[in-house]
Amino acid sequence: MMMEEQSQETAGGGHTVKDEEVERENLTAPDAEEGEEEEEDEEALPHSEILDIFEEGLARLVQDPLLCDLPIQVTLEEVNSQIALEYGQAMTVRVLKADGEIMPIVVVQNATVLDLKKAIRRFMELKQQREGGVKHISWRYVWRTYSLVFQGEKLEDDKMRLKDYGIRNRDEVTFMKRLRKK
Repeated sequence: MMMEEQSQETAGGGHTVKDEEVERENLTAPDAEEGEEEEEDEEALPHSEILDIFEEGLARLVQDPLLCDLPIQVTLEEVNSQIALEYGQAMTVRVLKADGEIMPIVVVQNATVLDLKKAIRRFMELKQQREGGVKHISWRYVWRTYSLVFQGEKLEDDKMRLKDYGIRNRDEVTFMKRLRKK
């Protein structure tokens, strides 16, 4: 018993580990009560007000020169993509549609053709949500009817990396209608 008390004494002498634990509890107890009060204050705000506060903060964030290309109703995924782009971890592939519209699609540096197709799908879904366009697109039909072409070469192998096709940052890929086989 005597050995335990000696091992618990600190170099300052006299105080045991148990005394220090009690002091820590006394110091943290009021802080815990303040945290509970803050939680109660947060719960007092209705969801709509919290949403408004969040949207105001997000609007200020999007005004930053780094993120100024993003829309007002930005998603976390779009913010992360833009940051990855700035750090060189991602690249922009410009996808040219038949109507002349260019879609700037952000994918990671070592993305595959399938990753590009998924990013195009996500881009179109977000665009439709913002503009209130068509409710449903059959992507199975889209990929059966159209193909992606880079410098005359069809991107047919979904598992092949874009780099292997020679696609680099800001390169243009065309969304081209497939010819029917007779």
